[in-house]
Amino acid sequence: MDLAGVGIWSSQLRYGDQGEAADAAAELEDLGFTALWIPDVGGPVLDSVDHLLSSTKQVVIATGILNLWMHEPADVAARYQSLTAEHGERFLLGIGVSHAPLIDSKEPGRYRKPLAATRAFLDGIDAAQTPVPVGNRVLAALGPKMLELSATRARGAHPYLVTPEHTRGAREVLGAGPLLLPEQTVLLTEDASVAHTVGKDWLRSYLALPNYANNLLRSGFTEEDVTSVSDRLFDAIIAWGDEEKVLARVNEHRDAGADHVCVQVLTADPREFPREQWRRLAAALG
Repeated sequence: MDLAGVGIWSSQLRYGDQGEAADAAAELEDLGFTALWIPDVGGPVLDSVDHLLSSTKQVVIATGILNLWMHEPADVAARYQSLTAEHGERFLLGIGVSHAPLIDSKEPGRYRKPLAATRAFLDGIDAAQTPVPVGNRVLAALGPKMLELSATRARGAHPYLVTPEHTRGAREVLGAGPLLLPEQTVLLTEDASVAHTVGKDWLRSYLALPNYANNLLRSGFTEEDVTSVSDRLFDAIIAWGDEEKVLARVNEHRDAGADHVCVQVLTADPREFPREQWRRLAAALG
C-alpha cells in the first residue's frame, strides 16, 4: 500500500451526493493523489469505503477516522476482509477515539479512558476470526501516549488539526519506522478577509473539542489563542493563499518527518465538492 505523496481528506466524499463522490474520486485518482480520506461521525462509513473503492482502481481509500465507539471490532474486521478480498489491499483503516462531547451527548459518561478504549478495540480486531493486519491500520493520535500506541499496535499515526511543529515532535515519538500521515487544512484564496471568514468559523467548531484544544495548548498556544481563534493560531493551522503557499506548508510537514500529507480544502460552502481547487493543487504538485 503506497502512501507516498499527497492525499485528499474530504467530508464531501463521505457525506455528499454519492454519484458526484464516485465521479470526484475517479478524477482525484487520475489527478495523481495517492489516498482519499473520509471521516466518520455516524452512519455506515464502511459502505462509503466500499463505494469509493468501487469507483477507483488503484488509489488508497482511508478512514480518517473510523469512530471506535460506533462500531464492533469483529464486525469491522469481517468487513475489512470482504472489502480487501473484492478490491485488493487498498483500504487503510484509520481508527480513532473521537471526542467526549460527541460521544457523551447520546450516552453521558460513555467516553472514558480513551487510551484503554483504543487498546481494547485493537484487541478485539486482533482476536477476530480474520484480523486486520497491523500494517493496514493507523491511529488518530495527538498526544505522546497515543502516538506510542500508534507505533506499536498500528502502522503509524494520522494526526488531525496539527502544525508542522507537531509533526516534528510526533516523528520523534514514533521513531524512524512507523508512518506519519498528518492532515493539513487549506484555503486557496489570497484574500485575508475571505480566508478568515471561512476558516475561523470552521476552526471554532473544532476548538470546542477538548482533545484539539488541549493539543494546541501543549503545542505552545495560549488559552487566548484558542478561545479567540487568534491570527497566530489560524495561520499555524490553516495554510491559505495561492498554490505556492499551500505546497510550502505541505513541504514543511514533509521536512518535519511526514510520510504523506492529506490536504483538506475549505470553501465558503462546506457541501461543495471543491473540484476546481483539487485540480489546481494537482497541477501545482506536478
